[in-house]
Amino acid sequence: QVQLVESGGGLVQSGGSLRLSCAASGSIFRIDAMGWYRQAPGKQRELVATITSREITNYADSVKGRFTISRDNAKNMVYLQMNSLKPEDTAVYYCNADCLTVVLFRSTYWGQGTQVTVSS
Repeated sequence: QVQLVESGGGLVQSGGSLRLSCAASGSIFRIDAMGWYRQAPGKQRELVATITSREITNYADSVKGRFTISRDNAKNMVYLQMNSLKPEDTAVYYCNADCLTVVLFRSTYWGQGTQVTVSS
């Protein structure tokens, strides 16, 4: 089993910053791609940013230049630095990880989500 736990969400004013963290734990042999997704009320979950094990990154157009994804492979963690936040960034943010477990089972795991609210 693999567990992902996000932290760092909260309420911030427009133009402010937040840093989200996600810790992966459990029977992990290797973590390949990791990512952040978000879901606003009444909308589908959408990709925010992804990062491969070699730290190749990909961003949604809506966050390019404002958000930065990074990871610490030694700690099995992924981060999302969010700057210049806008009210439209308000959503529940989820991390995910493509993991290979110690019994060589591969799957994608999700965290429980953390709320980010940006006030205007």
